[in-house]
Amino acid sequence: MSNANQKENNKLVGQLVLFAIGMFGFGFALIPLYDIFCEVTGFRTQNVQAEMTSDIVVDENRLITVEFIANTADNQDWVFRPVLSKMQVHPGKVYTANYFAQNLQARTVVGTATPDVKPVEVNKHFKKLECFCFTQQDFAANEGREMPVQFVIDPALPEHIERMTLSYTFFVNKKLTQEKLQAASN
Repeated sequence: MSNANQKENNKLVGQLVLFAIGMFGFGFALIPLYDIFCEVTGFRTQNVQAEMTSDIVVDENRLITVEFIANTADNQDWVFRPVLSKMQVHPGKVYTANYFAQNLQARTVVGTATPDVKPVEVNKHFKKLECFCFTQQDFAANEGREMPVQFVIDPALPEHIERMTLSYTFFVNKKLTQEKLQAASN
């Protein structure tokens, strides 16, 4: 091997080592970056009950209308709807709303719900304390049930916001459904 090839190989090895170290560091940085992302967008996949302390004062002088919407993805064989279409809430007070889902298929399925809150600026003020969207939902053939979402709206919500929408899209998690069906057949 010539000196030129040896130098190129050493340079490439050095670059690959630096790349590997950089990727390792990036892996560690992902958790704080995700926390920042969640803080900015208001997305949370964990229970935030601990963040809601008793020192939050309920704003009894203000009412916010929360509208509830339900969608199903891919025209699945589901009934999915909010139990109530809207609710008047006081910021700082904990409320529970329910959605109803029913599997119309003749087989077990695993469902997942993805939430969306509008307008976007409300995300960081709308706190889901407990939600069916935090976990997968297993449904037997033709099973139906109500699924709760417990929430609170931060009293720091900007004054100009009087209405918001909580929307869920419910879909079959095909991979988990297949795994569940295979496990049941064994």
